Amino acid sequence: MTSNRFVHPRVDRRTAVQAGAIGLLGLGMNHLQALHADQPAVPAPPAAKTCIYIFLSGGLAQHDSFDLKPDAPDDVRGEFRPIATTTPGLSICEHLPMLAQRSHHWALCRSLTHPSNDHSAGHAMMLSGRTPLPPGFNPSAAKPTDWPSIAAIAGDATVVRNNLPPAVVLPEKLVHYSGRVIPGQFAGIMGAHRAPWFVEASPFHSTSYGAFPEYKFDHQERGHKDDRVFQAPNISLPAWLPEQRFSGRLQLFSELNRQRRELDQAAETGNFDRFRQGVISMLTDARVHYALDITRADEKTQERYGKNSFGWSLLMARRLVEIGVNLVQVNLGNNESWDTHGEAFPHLKEKLLPPTDRALSALIDDLAESGMLDDTLIVMAGEFGRTPKISHLPQFYKLPGRDHWGAVQSVFFAGGGVKGGTVIGASDKIGAYPAASPQKPENMAATIYQALGIPQTAAWYDHVERPNQIYHGDPIKGLS
Repeated sequence: MTSNRFVHPRVDRRTAVQAGAIGLLGLGMNHLQALHADQPAVPAPPAAKTCIYIFLSGGLAQHDSFDLKPDAPDDVRGEFRPIATTTPGLSICEHLPMLAQRSHHWALCRSLTHPSNDHSAGHAMMLSGRTPLPPGFNPSAAKPTDWPSIAAIAGDATVVRNNLPPAVVLPEKLVHYSGRVIPGQFAGIMGAHRAPWFVEASPFHSTSYGAFPEYKFDHQERGHKDDRVFQAPNISLPAWLPEQRFSGRLQLFSELNRQRRELDQAAETGNFDRFRQGVISMLTDARVHYALDITRADEKTQERYGKNSFGWSLLMARRLVEIGVNLVQVNLGNNESWDTHGEAFPHLKEKLLPPTDRALSALIDDLAESGMLDDTLIVMAGEFGRTPKISHLPQFYKLPGRDHWGAVQSVFFAGGGVKGGTVIGASDKIGAYPAASPQKPENMAATIYQALGIPQTAAWYDHVERPNQIYHGDPIKGLS
């Protein structure tokens, strides 16, 4: 056993949680569905860094973003042209001009590969950092036998700071347009009580995608109305629970815990105390309200990030790492926003790349100015890239697009000690397969875990204290 911080409670207190934390504190409100008291509680050593993992559901097309092939045939290279960055010899898509000006802060891996062209399998691989699918994997539903997500492992294996959840996912769960929840984003075999906290600020819409309200679009132009509002979740005290009554309930809570300590072991009760403090912090800490209520940020800040779901999400992520959250996963675009089977080039040019370019550049600028960029690793990836050749489905789309391609994609890294202007690996001349230094989801996950200060010998332990390793590959060499 490498560290007792990965040892989990032997006694399930789910009933006590429901009757105690929810009943006494009145926590049945929206956006707090992740309240579970049997979180691991033994303190961990300080994390080395924080991480913001930006996930582009649907798959960012490598040819049309960070790995252009200007010398390839027309049906491979597409419509976009490369532009120079501030790093000699490094070029990216013409529709990412702000990032091009900041290449001294970021690096690319152009050779990440996995074997699946299926959305759900690709999500599971890239969200968990595990290439082999778990036994009994069901692409249509999350299962308790799934591998834990990177966010769940980070939340379990890093130290809690400022009584805040160590891992947060925002601004929504990834949900297929059919309404099914995509597997791979939860805790899986670790147990639902170890899932990351989901901050749900973006309402689900089955046919509207992208950075609403400014850049919303429909892949198939079906004309469905989209009145969504990006809104900070409600984590205030219930109106019927005034402060004095809340304090009284906390006193009662303390007395019940004193009695429980006599019946339960101190280590397990410590778990409950740790969780309770986190709940109270989420309810009453002005910093948490400040971090989440980003639509009321000053106008200049909102304009820099973009007054849309992409900009607000990355601004929220920045504020959360500032106040002590260790890992924030940001889903930029609801499920499959980046799956450009048709109208690919106008949708990328007009709807997807501009808000991403602006928001990500603002995030990098703010972290650099505050001195946090060296200690905050930013990773941006999707579940796969695009097929080398452009395709067209005229029965659904007027203009050409792409299909799924797990064999290679480009992954973006910034901050966290990353050497700016670095390119790891390469794809072949048509962007179909890795041509140098192939990397797997396991290597990307290991890079994140290393940045968070999780030792390579670390393990998490299940309810019967069986060890499960965290690393399944080595960090990507050459990034730092």
